[in-house]
Amino acid sequence: MGSSSDVLTDEAEDSGDENVDTGQFKEGEKVLAYHGPLIYDTKIQKAEFRKKEWKYFVHYLGWSKNWDEWVGADRLMKPTEENLEKQKKLFKNQTGDKLSKGRVPAGKQKSAAEKDESKTENKPSVGRGKKRKSDPVSEAKSPEEPDHALKIPLPGTLKRQLVEDWEFVTQMGKLVKLPRFPSVQDIFKKYTDFKTKRDGVVEDSLVEVLNGLRSYFDKSLPAMLLYPQERAQYASAVPHGSDISPSSIYGAEHLLRLFVKLSELLVYTNMEHEALTQLQHKLADFLKFLQRNQSNFFLTSYG
Repeated sequence: MGSSSDVLTDEAEDSGDENVDTGQFKEGEKVLAYHGPLIYDTKIQKAEFRKKEWKYFVHYLGWSKNWDEWVGADRLMKPTEENLEKQKKLFKNQTGDKLSKGRVPAGKQKSAAEKDESKTENKPSVGRGKKRKSDPVSEAKSPEEPDHALKIPLPGTLKRQLVEDWEFVTQMGKLVKLPRFPSVQDIFKKYTDFKTKRDGVVEDSLVEVLNGLRSYFDKSLPAMLLYPQERAQYASAVPHGSDISPSSIYGAEHLLRLFVKLSELLVYTNMEHEALTQLQHKLADFLKFLQRNQSNFFLTSYG
């Protein structure tokens, strides 16, 4: 892609002005950007005029470059006192909603989707124009997050899957029909079958990781992985007091949301560096398996 200097508006070209117009924001400018329901500090790396509107390539300060992305002006805002206050309020609401900060097992905070309510529920309303279309269960970086926090980079195609998932539910009002096949439990079984066929054996440590993921999924789904629009469906599919496991009726769409929240769920676990590294490798391998089977595991449209 060309830089902003290659994609000038007709007016800019006609004027011959050396100060290239880049719309409301300038390259190198630090601005605030919506990502899901939260607002992050970003820096504009590039600006291009596409399809009659300015697009900005932003870097989320303090985050890996893997999260860099092109966004529209509707997701950006100047760091004014009022907007900074709004940013603080959204983060405060999100973190204050956590069920029990630091206690991993029971699944801590809000919904993956709650980031709308604080998560995947994720997406509050933007400033208000068209809502930014990029955000799935967006994650908030906890100020006190330790340096050894679990890092789980998602393959690009799975990131796009999260965005599409968010759009179907929050923008189009469409939900994943339940029960899903394959379910989360089915996917874990297919993965162990794949590992057995490829490696000849499945390590006990991998079985423990998968059992842990299933447990986290079952406990965190109602508290962290649902958008507000999905709560009524959940209440109907998993009646209070029933012994139905979410992992037996939900599928890849909701499982992927868990991976956005895992680092947050595990941030306070005291895990040795070597064990943490091994866990990261196992999770990365599982995500590659999901990616390879994306067309089989994920829906292309919701009901």
